[in-house]
Amino acid sequence: MTEAASVHASAVLTGAHAILIRGPSGSGKSRLALALIDAARSRLIPFARLIGDDRVHLEAHHGRLLVRPHASLAGLIEVRGLGIRRLPHEPVALVGWVVDLNHDAAERMPAPATQHADISGIRLPRLALAAGIDPLAPVLAFLATAPAATLKGG
Repeated sequence: MTEAASVHASAVLTGAHAILIRGPSGSGKSRLALALIDAARSRLIPFARLIGDDRVHLEAHHGRLLVRPHASLAGLIEVRGLGIRRLPHEPVALVGWVVDLNHDAAERMPAPATQHADISGIRLPRLALAAGIDPLAPVLAFLATAPAATLKGG
C-alpha cells in the first residue's frame, strides 16, 4: 500500500468502478461528473454517484487504485452559475478508468499505446478528449462497450 496522494481531479462511481476525471481548471471535470449523475437519474446508465470533486485522494492498494474525496470537500461539487452544492457521495471506490479532458495530444482514432494511464504503478484504461469535445457521449459509449476485463481496475 502506498501513501494517498491528493490530486486535482473529480471522480464518479459508475457501477462497480470509478471514473477518475482529470483536466486543467475550467476543463469541465465537475460538469462531466454532474452529467454522469444525471445520466443515471435518466436511466442512460444504471448507477452513478459522486466520490469527489476538484480534489481527490488516490492510493495504490494491492495492485488497485482507490479514490476518496478530500475530507474538506466530501459531498460538495461546484455547479457553474450556482456555486457549491451538496450531493450524496461515496467514501471510497476502486478506479476503473481515467478520462483526461482538454488533452493536447487527444486523437480521433487513438493508438493503443495512448489508451492507458499509469498512476502509482497501476495501468488503467484511459480516454483522452480534446478541448471543445462534449465528453458525455464518448464516456457513455465507453461504458456501454468496454469489455468487463477492461474495467477490472488494474
